[in-house]
Amino acid sequence: MDKNAGLVLATERYGSGHAWKYLVNDGVMQRRRDGSKAGSRDNSVVGFFKSVFLPQGYPESVSSDYLQYQFWDTLQAFSSSLSGTLATQASLKGVGVGNQEATVAAATVTWLLRDGTGMLGRILFAWRKGSKLDSEAKKWRLFADVLNDIAMFMEILAPHFPAFYTLIVCTAGIFKSVVGVAGGATRAALTVHQARRDNMADISAKDGSQETLVNLAGLLVSLLLIPLVTDNPVLTLTLFFLFTILHLFANYKAVRSVVMETFNEARLSIVFQQYLKDRRILSPLEANQREPVFLQFGKTTPIKLGVRLQDVAQSPEELNMALKENNKPFLLGIRNGCICVCLGTEASVCDEIRAMCQAACISNMLSCPTALEPKQQSLWELVHDSHKLMDAHFSPFLKGVKAAGWDTERTLLDWDEWRVEWKTKNS
Repeated sequence: MDKNAGLVLATERYGSGHAWKYLVNDGVMQRRRDGSKAGSRDNSVVGFFKSVFLPQGYPESVSSDYLQYQFWDTLQAFSSSLSGTLATQASLKGVGVGNQEATVAAATVTWLLRDGTGMLGRILFAWRKGSKLDSEAKKWRLFADVLNDIAMFMEILAPHFPAFYTLIVCTAGIFKSVVGVAGGATRAALTVHQARRDNMADISAKDGSQETLVNLAGLLVSLLLIPLVTDNPVLTLTLFFLFTILHLFANYKAVRSVVMETFNEARLSIVFQQYLKDRRILSPLEANQREPVFLQFGKTTPIKLGVRLQDVAQSPEELNMALKENNKPFLLGIRNGCICVCLGTEASVCDEIRAMCQAACISNMLSCPTALEPKQQSLWELVHDSHKLMDAHFSPFLKGVKAAGWDTERTLLDWDEWRVEWKTKNS
């Protein structure tokens, strides 16, 4: 009898799945599943679908919020697919499908005008807002989906206003072009966040497979809906509003589920203000839950990062005021109701974080109810006080955020490209 019978030579595991053992039996090495064999067929089916629709190495290869985000994203894609079917039917009716008096030339011109205006809108939006899509991915992701619903609603209403049909569909085409840019760019930004093994291509490919499956399911449901809604505008609008409510709710839950560990302006301001309040460092989960996901206008004093020197100081005296109490590679100033930060050429990521924290602190001070229209001299005193505040608190704050799990090796702060070298008093 072989004394080594049943001896385990090695074990192996594929990702976080089942483990296997290599045993010696009668001098032959055999491979067996470690554990019970019950349910192995079900597990193989589940494993097949995981390999088709989930990134390799899931869940270790993706962020912890991946599954929750993909669930809500799948639900919103399904509802959007159904809404899109209703909008497409209305668009085809508007260009003359089913109308014997309509001409091919007129329909073609309308379609070309819609596509042309959409192309121009895509270029203009990318030019004006492209740099914002990384730093505020959640806000623009939600904005894109809201705008998409508005565009589809306009397409559904357009056939009922034949005199303005071309104008309405062209406007809807511009909106959809903005949706294409904002949605695609923010999806790419979220893919970077989800990738934990530099596997962005795999995550993007599997996201495409998931979306294709959802669109296929939406297509099958649409085949059942089309006979019901044809020549029935009341039912069309009723179903559209139901799908839109589901779409917006799922989108809100999706962006709320994302937990980014890198600082943008909103998350850094939230964490730093909480630290100044009670010396507590918020975790990425807590800060992301407090982060606003809707675009806001005029709520706080605006902050401009990476500006020209003349936006901070317009005279030698003002430059000396900006350098007072400051030995860091950045300058801060307040001009025309805006906090401007001028960055030096040798500034590091930590310097960028400190500058943003200081600007957020000044913004909070200016937002407090104080005397109206403070003088420029008092504004410089505010900047000097903020330098002293940062000298006292920034070092322990930086250590705290690192310990709390924040990524301080890179940021998503929206810095412009101006970099300045200035002469100090001693140089």
